[in-house]
Amino acid sequence: MNFFNILTVLVLFAGTVNSQELYVFTEPASNMPAKSIGLRLTNEGQFSPDFNSRTMPEVMFGINKNLMAHVQGFFSDMDGRYQFEGGSVYAKYRFLSIDDVKSHFRAAAFARYSKSNRAAHTEDVNLEGDNSGLQGGLIFTQLIHKLALSATFSYAKVLPERDGNHGFQSDQMLGYSLSSGYLLLPFKYKDYNQPNLNFYVEVLGKTNPASGHNYIDLAPAVQVVLNSRTRLDLGYRFELSGNMENRYFKNMYLARVEFNFFNVLK
Repeated sequence: MNFFNILTVLVLFAGTVNSQELYVFTEPASNMPAKSIGLRLTNEGQFSPDFNSRTMPEVMFGINKNLMAHVQGFFSDMDGRYQFEGGSVYAKYRFLSIDDVKSHFRAAAFARYSKSNRAAHTEDVNLEGDNSGLQGGLIFTQLIHKLALSATFSYAKVLPERDGNHGFQSDQMLGYSLSSGYLLLPFKYKDYNQPNLNFYVEVLGKTNPASGHNYIDLAPAVQVVLNSRTRLDLGYRFELSGNMENRYFKNMYLARVEFNFFNVLK
């Protein structure tokens, strides 16, 4: 199944359901509320051929309505024992907002700087634990009533100091994704304290521009939001097609808990 077939299926699927923009494997173009702080703890891993996992604590800052930032740390047992791997800084700026009744369109630019202590051994470039590098990209999110679709395009470059440790000499990567989801419960909103149950489907892809190797993953996920402040995510991504060598977390679960505190920044 090629990317365009997957894209068509996802768009048709999304058009029949309600959704929100709290994607599990990607970020939307919309930002968290201004003057807020979020605390997030993510664990991801694989069960085969051997079980290993990575834990990522994260602090998020809603600086204003257009700008937010994340500070993230990485710990894993992928090199034999659980240890600190490094961290990253992420910032997103929303530069376009078109609002209408029960709909809006958002566009944002983002950048990430990551530092990792790991010696990478795969062709994939992953700036959330495996590689040191820089990443930049664009996000476009369309909300129509309770339906949201989001597309992300990015470019990542491994820092020169890591090139010598990269067994496949892949120092750059193009990334792309399409995300969709819908609200299962409640059927009708009465207040913001009602629990929300959401279901998401995301298509995640990368291409190595030097070799032409690529992969496309499908990532379904479920999410519970409590009191509009606490978020619980559970998802799994698996490869639909690809020829990239020896990927980490090729078939990967993701579990996350997030707490948000509003109007706490001056």
